[in-house]
Parts: sequence; structure tokens; C-alpha cells
Amino acid sequence: MIGAIPSDSDALLEMARDKSGAGRQALAASVADLLLDRDDALSDRERALIGEILHRLVRDVELSLRRRLAERLAGRADAPHDLIVALANDTIEVARSILVHSEALRDAELIEIVHRRTLEHQLAIAMRRRVSEPVADALIEEGAPEIIRTLLENPNAAISAAAMEYLVEQSKRIDSYQNPLLSRPELGPALARRLYWWVSAALRERILARFEIDPATLDETLAETVSGLAPLAAAEPDSPRKNLELAARLAASGEITPRLLVQTLRQGEVALFEALLATLAKIRLALAGRLLFEPGGEGLAIACRAIGIEAPAFASIFVLSRRARPHDAPPLPGDVSSVIRFYNSLRRSDAEALLAKWRRQSEPPAAGRRRLDERMRAHACG
Repeated sequence: MIGAIPSDSDALLEMARDKSGAGRQALAASVADLLLDRDDALSDRERALIGEILHRLVRDVELSLRRRLAERLAGRADAPHDLIVALANDTIEVARSILVHSEALRDAELIEIVHRRTLEHQLAIAMRRRVSEPVADALIEEGAPEIIRTLLENPNAAISAAAMEYLVEQSKRIDSYQNPLLSRPELGPALARRLYWWVSAALRERILARFEIDPATLDETLAETVSGLAPLAAAEPDSPRKNLELAARLAASGEITPRLLVQTLRQGEVALFEALLATLAKIRLALAGRLLFEPGGEGLAIACRAIGIEAPAFASIFVLSRRARPHDAPPLPGDVSSVIRFYNSLRRSDAEALLAKWRRQSEPPAAGRRRLDERMRAHACG
């Protein structure tokens, strides 16, 4: 501490006339200590004057004092407002306590900080005890996933209906949004049904339990979706091309899920399924058709294993693919068991390697299966 703390406003004004760096530091330190340690003894006039002086000098004060000042003022509703705003726009070491705790900041001031300051400032705002919808919208507009996830995890943040709809769509490609979205009180049944299609099995169970949704209702919704997709592709004379264009749009938005593949076959939309599989596996449309209809189903198993489709979904795809051939008998239980055993025996890395080769060459799936069998036998022997 430099010198004695002045006890009246006249002494403070005298110190303010000293324009040297040391003088400004001394004045700032003195009035800061006066505000923090003797606030009860100050008159309203003295408190207002101290706030004005500190607001003018705050950028010239050492960081340690600014940080101490911010920490002490963050929880005080009567803190000088201009000083609080200045500290909130300071470096994050100073601003953090103000941004997280101070109730003196207005929404407009928080929004300006969101748009003009750093990610660390945004993170502190996302952690506030109360985040209004306009402030939450500003944070979401900036689009940093770690900030948005923190906001979603804050139970005291208010998120608008439009923002929730946007974030549910974004959760197709940003998995870290999915779990906190399910905990939000703003998530209604309609958005939960949309979220259901691309989350994990565990999160699907949470959706079904929280909203008491009948899985049959979800299947009906997906069936309606598939029925609506098929005419979009069939309406043009060049149907294969339109199917592929539609599949590309669905892939870009993350909507080609195992359930969509199963429901597409269940609706009898074989051509659309081939386009979806070709797009997801990044293979030629003709090869997707051959994989779908080859007698043993091993090629289809390899493709599904390579792109991460789980065994239950693959089993449904295999059975439905056989039913899609009207002149063939339905698969026998032994046929299904055999191809499922083959699927479960596959290492995903082997399936991915073979699928990559199919993308480069015109190799028949049967030949690929033989080579895979050889690799699997060699692995077992080794």
C-alpha cells in the first residue's frame, strides 16, 4: 500500500491531479481499498466518486489488483455499474468472476461481450447462475461446440424453442449435444422423436422412458418419412440419379441411420435403399444392388459391418432383402443364423479393408468373401 488511505473526497481529488504512472497506481490502489474495506463508512457521494475514478483508471491498474477488485465486487448488487462493465470486458483472469457471478450486468452488455470478446468470456457467460434466452441465442449464434455444450448443461439457462430445434438438428453431427439435450426441460415430445433417430441405444431408452413414447409410434413416423421420400426420387425419369441425389442430401444432414435403412426396405423401396447403402458405403450403385441380392448375404454383411451397422439392424436388413425378391422363398432360420454368425465373426478392420478395395475395383463380392475367409483362417491359425 502506497501512502495513507484518504478519508474524504477532497483528498481523492488531490491525488487525481497527479498524472504520473506511479500517482495513478497509488490513486487506484487507495480508492480500491477504500471501496472494498470501508464501504460501510462511505456516503453515497463518496461511493459514486470512487466508482467513477476506478472506472477511469482501471486499465492502468496492475492485473492482480483488478482481479481482486472484480472478485470482491462480483457478488455485490450495489457495485458501480460502469466499473462492473469495464471489469467484465477486461482480460479473462479479471472478467471471469464478474461474468459468472455479477447480477449487475444487463443482457445487452452480456451479448456485446459474447460477440466481441474471447471464447473464455463466452464460456464464463454460459456458466452464469441465470442466462436469459437472448443471451443464450447469442452464445449459440457464435457456434462454438464446447460453449454450447456448457450452456446446455447449465440448468439455469433459458433456451428458446427455435434454438432447441436448431440444436437438435445440429446434434446429428455433434454427438456431445445429445446427452445434455435430453436433460433440457425445453425438449418436448416432437423434438425428442426427431432426436431418437440418431442417438445411441442408451439415449433412445431414455427418450422412450421420459416421454412414454410407444416404439410402434416411432416406426409409424419413420414409415411416413420413407413413404414421403420415395416419390421425390420416382417423380423424375432418371430415377437412379434422383435416388442418389436424395441419398446425398440425407447423408449430408446425417439422416441415413440404420433405422431408416430398415424402414426403407420394409416399405418396399428397394431402389431407394440401394442408393442409401451406396452413398453410406461410398460404393457404386450397381455394386450396392449386387450386395443386396447375392445369395448368401456375405457381401451385404461385409458392407454393413464396415460402415458400423449393428448386428440387430443387419439381421433385419438381410431378412427384408430376401422378402424384397418376390419370386424367392423367404429365408430359412438356418440361413439367417448362418449369415449372422458370419457377421459376428468379422473384424471391422477386415471388413473396412475389403470395402475399400471394392471401391477401387470391380471385384465381385464372392471373390472378396473368399479372400476374407483366407485372411480369417490365417488369423485363426496364427
